[in-house]
Amino acid sequence: MDIHHIRYFLAVCETRNFTRAAEKCNVTQPALSRAIQQLEDEVGGLLFRRERNLTHITDLGALLRPRFQQVLDELMGVRQEASRFLCLDQAHLKVGIMCTIGPRRFTGLLTDFNMRHRGIQLELIEGVPAKLSQLLEAGDIDVAIMSTSESFPERFDVTSLFRERFMLAFPAGHRLGNYDAVPIKAIDGEVYLKRVNCEYWDYLSQLCDERGVKTLDSYSSEREDWIQNLVAGGLGICFIPEYSAVVPGLQVRPVADPEVFREVCLVTVAGRRFSPAVATFVGAVKSYGWADGPGPATLRRPAA
Repeated sequence: MDIHHIRYFLAVCETRNFTRAAEKCNVTQPALSRAIQQLEDEVGGLLFRRERNLTHITDLGALLRPRFQQVLDELMGVRQEASRFLCLDQAHLKVGIMCTIGPRRFTGLLTDFNMRHRGIQLELIEGVPAKLSQLLEAGDIDVAIMSTSESFPERFDVTSLFRERFMLAFPAGHRLGNYDAVPIKAIDGEVYLKRVNCEYWDYLSQLCDERGVKTLDSYSSEREDWIQNLVAGGLGICFIPEYSAVVPGLQVRPVADPEVFREVCLVTVAGRRFSPAVATFVGAVKSYGWADGPGPATLRRPAA
């Protein structure tokens, strides 16, 4: 059943005249008549009766008219949705964000992207690297922004965006405030509050072990804000990424001897075709001036 036949049928229903219906559909009257006849052959009965200059819809035509109208409306809706999607109007985009990545470096990007592409609805989905990798591979998110202390799987395309130092956080008045940069050995004997979702915890622990540094583990939490508030309250210290949004009263210094940093990356599935919205976002992320952001962009991670 040809969709054009349905459109011609509905035009005749509306105009009650084959000639005017043909003009409305921009086809010749004989072509429209043949299409109506073919449609009648398919449904197995007459749809119209012609009496001189008048055209009457039959009972079968009246029965099928709302169904044909629904088919045409559905098709037009599909075309309109596809057009809006391809034109980046009301397109939906899911971006996975690693839960330990703070918003400071991304606010400018997202503000600029929103101003340029208001039709794209952006949803941020937070998670740890393992969860984001699963969602990305399954297609439940379109792209991910994350970091890892190990190599990313080969099935992913990875673009490094910026480097971020690790800092030591401690309460106001703490002895570590006397350092411009805190050597790892200086935290020996301190009470440590563990950020459970820190993807570099194993690496940081290894650095401490190699230097004979022992800390007293106290509270642990998945909540970054809870750990920061406990540190600010004088309950211990912790490592945090440089661009974390810190709570009032928290003091921070870079980690030194060795200096430690992570690379925050844009991650997509290798070989997967991008929708127009995803391609636009990926292009915006890659072209953004990350090197112009706060903090150094040329750090080197030392060997353990």
